[in-house]
Amino acid sequence: MILRSLPLRPSPIRHAAILTAFLAFAAPALAQDRGTLTPKPLPPLANPDDPSTPAKALFGRATTPAALPPQAIGGYARGCVAGAEALPIDGATWQVMRLSRNRNWGHPRLVAFLEKIAAEAPRKAGWPGLLVGDMSQPRGGPMLTGHASHQLGLDADIWLTPMPDRRLTRAEREEMSATNVVRPDRRDIDPSVWLPEHLRLIKMVSREPEVARIFVNPAIKKALCREAGSDRSWLTKVRPIYGHNYHFHIRLECPAGESACHDQDPPPSGDGCGSELDYWFSDAVLNPKPRPPGKPRPPMTLAGLPDACRTVLKAR
Repeated sequence: MILRSLPLRPSPIRHAAILTAFLAFAAPALAQDRGTLTPKPLPPLANPDDPSTPAKALFGRATTPAALPPQAIGGYARGCVAGAEALPIDGATWQVMRLSRNRNWGHPRLVAFLEKIAAEAPRKAGWPGLLVGDMSQPRGGPMLTGHASHQLGLDADIWLTPMPDRRLTRAEREEMSATNVVRPDRRDIDPSVWLPEHLRLIKMVSREPEVARIFVNPAIKKALCREAGSDRSWLTKVRPIYGHNYHFHIRLECPAGESACHDQDPPPSGDGCGSELDYWFSDAVLNPKPRPPGKPRPPMTLAGLPDACRTVLKAR
């Protein structure tokens, strides 16, 4: 779960709007919503070709990938993916969680990347294996619940819980919660659950050249800044945002040669550990004043996505 790229220290003009967005998008991650052992297909839409149909209702009903050459199309929060592959639900050093969501899909580049870092994590980070949360839907696009991004097949959530030395049951994969590593006051990590291996894992992933960003809770960013030592260049890619106290979010750059895919601007220079990080622990952010609810924004329709996403959606 992630918003589109936000600066570390928003301007006052955008301050209230961003706080509202934090509240809207943080809740699903904080809730650690359970899956189900008996997933049921969504009912068919009465008129799926109606231009006012929300795009999330269309992409959320696609249960298989588009049989097209692999391509990420559009932006991380306004796009889709053709030719997606599924990450196998079990590997020697990974397990997929919340299988009922059918969100273990991604661009083949993401699938290969996750398999690679999962294999390297025990040796390089002392991390036994990855518990993989949401990636993308079979054709990417907007989701019915939980995320504003994850639309290109280039995003993946990795739980902050080490993989156990056994295969989790289906019930465990649907119902167990990831580890919350942030203190209840949200000002720092919880030392009773935060491990040196958390830092090593995030550092290892951040140093991969194809990684564009890693999103973590601000308290985790604070801990990384404090514990990083003299090698701090990797911290640039690690960006704070609320809601990421149970998992960290990997975002890959657009694959080379895929001109329909739109990268974000590079993150600001520096390690992000200075005064800009203090913003996230200000009282205005931690305890925002209640605001009257605004008019709901209408859901995105197909017209709001790149034209090629219509082809992806309609492909067999």
